[in-house]
Amino acid sequence: MSKPYDYVIVGGGSAGCVLANRLSADGVTQVCLLEAGGSDRNLVIDTPTGVIAAVAGGLFNWNYQTKVQPTQGNRQIYCPRGKVLGGSSSINSMLYVRGQPEDYDRWAAEGCEGWDWASVLPYFKKAQHQERGADDYHGTGGPLNVADLRHKHPLCEAFRAAAIEAGLPANDDFNGPSQAGVGWFQATQKGGKRCSAAVAYVHPVLAERRNLTVITGAHTRRIIFDGKRAVGVDYEVSERLHRALASREVILSAGAFGSPQLLLLSGIGPQHKLAPHGIEQIHPLPGVGENLQEHVDVLVVAKDKTARSWAVLRPRHLLRCVGALLRYCWRQDGMLASTIAEVGAFFKSDAALATPDLQLHMTPLAMADHGRYLPYYLHYGLTIHVTLLRPHSRGNLTLASADPLAPPCIDLNMLSDERDLMPMVAGVRKVRDILRQPALRHCVDGELRPGATLTTDAELATFVRMEANHIYHPSGTCKMGCDSMAVVDPQLRVHGVEGLRVVDASVMPSLISGNTNAPTIMLAEKAADLILGEAAQ
Repeated sequence: MSKPYDYVIVGGGSAGCVLANRLSADGVTQVCLLEAGGSDRNLVIDTPTGVIAAVAGGLFNWNYQTKVQPTQGNRQIYCPRGKVLGGSSSINSMLYVRGQPEDYDRWAAEGCEGWDWASVLPYFKKAQHQERGADDYHGTGGPLNVADLRHKHPLCEAFRAAAIEAGLPANDDFNGPSQAGVGWFQATQKGGKRCSAAVAYVHPVLAERRNLTVITGAHTRRIIFDGKRAVGVDYEVSERLHRALASREVILSAGAFGSPQLLLLSGIGPQHKLAPHGIEQIHPLPGVGENLQEHVDVLVVAKDKTARSWAVLRPRHLLRCVGALLRYCWRQDGMLASTIAEVGAFFKSDAALATPDLQLHMTPLAMADHGRYLPYYLHYGLTIHVTLLRPHSRGNLTLASADPLAPPCIDLNMLSDERDLMPMVAGVRKVRDILRQPALRHCVDGELRPGATLTTDAELATFVRMEANHIYHPSGTCKMGCDSMAVVDPQLRVHGVEGLRVVDASVMPSLISGNTNAPTIMLAEKAADLILGEAAQ
């Protein structure tokens, strides 16, 4: 079965939802959005604390695992990614962070013309409805609602105060004039509910736009080429094969793992990645699946002697949850409206750096291994994520099989570059300094991790290697640029073929200094203008 469209978008995540909205806005252009996951109409997704079930519990999630990582104690690393309409914006912590202007100026300096800060800021503002109001940095009237938190845990407030005592400046807007400092995150929420890319961009228009087709449960198998022009895709729904034809373009928005996998399955990539799986090469792009970057992240976990944190398996906390549920149903605020990571900070590991290279996320619960370590749910505790913002380490993605339903082979290769290790140690030491401040003396009663016995740089470096994970920001595997390893040009068109673009975090040539959801939405807003501009010529 086949059906013609103007544009076929593969992947209904943060970028794909934006494109589906913007490309179909004229009411005439035929747009098809294919999402492998199911509907996002679910109370667990709508409720902000449902992120625990999605990430730790594996719901609405691809549940990827890396290959064994020699640089991280020969562990496999869990990589949750959204498998649902809205993609990872339907299962993330909803933090609205753009990164630093220098990140985008670096993209432009590396050959990505038109992606400097001055060029991308208007698209951040276009996407946004900032509940605080518009100013030089923020917009109103856009689809993506950005709000102050409806829940502020007292332990998070104590941590914020302690960080100020430890020398960090207060900052009430990480997306304003300066990123540096400590403060409350803003969130992509509306009325206390998650405002994912699907909620913001797809649901409000789907019923009224007959020219927009959204198909969930649709696993794309390969891109169809006529010579070197992409003309459609084959996809599978309930074990039945379908074909969606694209008269203008096929657009991949399947994420940093899905987009390069689909290019390789379709014959776009280096011979050494295709030949072992019997895949005929369409075009030899060596950068497909290379340049994989992720924010390495390690947890400092402290004991909470106030018993006010979320010890999920303690009977006392379960009673709190009953009250929290009633409050959320009535007012859409309180504990169930929490982003989990409520307070954050940005600072430098070395005073000589021009901008912050470390980020903290503070959560009022004890956790380890992405929240999957159940014994910690019996402890009252607080967890601080220490995240390296601009890692030097690079990984890669290859095919594990020619089967489109098989997961790819992911090698994050974090901490393979020694330059990434000591900034993480400096971050752990800074967190310990914060935990010793007067504002937290009534709360903290020692460490669960790393533990008081680990004090030297060598001991903490070993702790980082053995315990570090990531913070759910894979990018770079279809990098934008003009060099030999670039996969797409600055208009996001795949080099060497026609009718094919990639629009998602995989095109980022280097990681931005913060959470990646807002930048991915910005990227898709700009891409939509590029696509529509070319179509109008």
